[in-house]
Amino acid sequence: MANNRHTIILMQTSHNRATRTFMDYASITQAMEGICGLYERKLKELNPAIRSLSYDISDLYNFIDGLADMSALVYDTSIHAYLPHDRQWIKQRTFQHLKKLAH
Repeated sequence: MANNRHTIILMQTSHNRATRTFMDYASITQAMEGICGLYERKLKELNPAIRSLSYDISDLYNFIDGLADMSALVYDTSIHAYLPHDRQWIKQRTFQHLKKLAH
């Protein structure tokens, strides 16, 4: 059950340090859903008149890259510690997550 690992997403939306925040999830999958949901809420905020929003992976990547910072800490039971992952890892995992949803 490698996917059922507590995951903390660390995020800073702008260069202002006050925008630092975190979100924690019971699994990597839930964390990726959370990131997609964050982007979808941002899309709705920017396009309030559009009822049905759609986006592709490059739009999501642009959103992730547009943040001042984003990283993940994933709990590893074998060492009883959190392992850090960078923005690139998050992008790969969100892609895998959306690919699964599409099938």
